[in-house]
Amino acid sequence: MPFPFESIIPFAIISGMFTVTGFGINYAQTKRNEGKPARYSMDDWDRKMMLRDQQLTGTPRGQADGPIAPEEFKTNSVWEVHHSFRNDFL
Repeated sequence: MPFPFESIIPFAIISGMFTVTGFGINYAQTKRNEGKPARYSMDDWDRKMMLRDQQLTGTPRGQADGPIAPEEFKTNSVWEVHHSFRNDFL
């Protein structure tokens, strides 16, 4: 039974695209997580610690080991300040 050589080129193209896509997704996830493994099944504690790390270091995956927080931490808050439109109409 002869082998259909004309099917090798499409098979190679499809296999190559799957490989390129897989490596691309892996690179994007690694870059997003700063080279650390992805976090799964996070609870409230993990989310709050990520917010704290974001405030301390500027990145959600970065961690600081200093015993004293930087000066920006005093005024850095997760609360967003919204302009009140109520005072404009009264």
